Amino acid sequence: MHQDKKRVVVGLSGGVDSSVAAYLLKEKGYEVIGLFMKNWHDESVTISNECPWVEDSTDAMLVAQNLGIPFQAIDLSEEYRIRIVDYMFSEYKAGRTPNPDILCNREIKFDIFLKAAMKLKADFVATGHYCQKDQVESDGKITYRLLAGADANKDQSYFLCQLNQEQLAKALFPIGHLQKSEVREIARRLDLITADKKDSQGLCFIGKVRLPEFLQQQLQPIKGKIVAVPASSPIYINKGIPAGISPEDFDQEVLREICLPATYKENDGEIVGTHNGAHYFTIGQRKGLNVGGTGKPLFVIATDTRENIIYTGLGEEHPGLLRLGLFVKSEDIHWIRPDKALSIGETARYMARIRYRQPLSRATLIRKEEGLYVLFDKPQRGIAAGQFVAWYEGNEAIGSGTIS
Repeated sequence: MHQDKKRVVVGLSGGVDSSVAAYLLKEKGYEVIGLFMKNWHDESVTISNECPWVEDSTDAMLVAQNLGIPFQAIDLSEEYRIRIVDYMFSEYKAGRTPNPDILCNREIKFDIFLKAAMKLKADFVATGHYCQKDQVESDGKITYRLLAGADANKDQSYFLCQLNQEQLAKALFPIGHLQKSEVREIARRLDLITADKKDSQGLCFIGKVRLPEFLQQQLQPIKGKIVAVPASSPIYINKGIPAGISPEDFDQEVLREICLPATYKENDGEIVGTHNGAHYFTIGQRKGLNVGGTGKPLFVIATDTRENIIYTGLGEEHPGLLRLGLFVKSEDIHWIRPDKALSIGETARYMARIRYRQPLSRATLIRKEEGLYVLFDKPQRGIAAGQFVAWYEGNEAIGSGTIS
């Protein structure tokens, strides 16, 4: 082995993906250290009496032993509580829908964890994400590109859409070029304890926690009204795209009309039932409304946490459920590729998605002083404030932003 072996700290989560990531790095000749992040203490909210982090950290340790790499656990639960959990509650209280996985990558894995790895004199950190990275050079300056994972079914580039160039410079994604089936195959061949372990369904690193139960512990239930808004409501009159004008020529009023959510009042529809707290519901949701006799299913089209009212619409094609645009405030726009950032007044065409695993849709991005307007060619279902929109060129993630 040559002397200047690069050191990589792998976030071993106790799952199959990070296990195989560690193995592949070792095969490539890196000096590999496994680090398990403990991010959650409160046993009262995990489901049943499984104690997921103990099991996961044991699995991570056994994998490290099997691969013959040093292993340690690090407790990040305090930072996790402040940066992820507290943030989630304040977002839900305000009637927005946060994405804990994207935040966990930005705030924990590629910030606090990255800094811990740098203290261990690491050259890189690695995770078991299904995404890829490469670099382009121009004028002697290297720019890193975040690319989709080769397994289209598992591509996780969306979860990393808030990373910046400094973070990408230090990141390795050893399994991004593989299919999930190949990853499991490698783990079986090595007889790793995680080979057939189910993929985690819980919140990023909290373990097996169901979100509604988790919320209910913190946010008190309050009875409120469910209001059904008719599809023919005058609210929807100006929400379409004006004919014969191209998006870059829309004036601010038209952009705002299309890209900002409708505002509802109680008398915009009829009361069809009651609920236990508007902050438990998210746009596009149909489960848990418990309103019968409507024929078609009811969907949540808006939540008003101040008045504690849920607004709903009948059927999948209800105009309150479908929107042609969204808005990202200036301070919430993030360019993974700063060299492609739009200046005020500029327009660009990209493919975009508003949730994980959603197929990409064509969109026009229009940068104005107050922020970024994203206009889709086809209406999008269930655009929710607090979620992230990410835009792509081919299989490269270019930027992202929090939906306003």
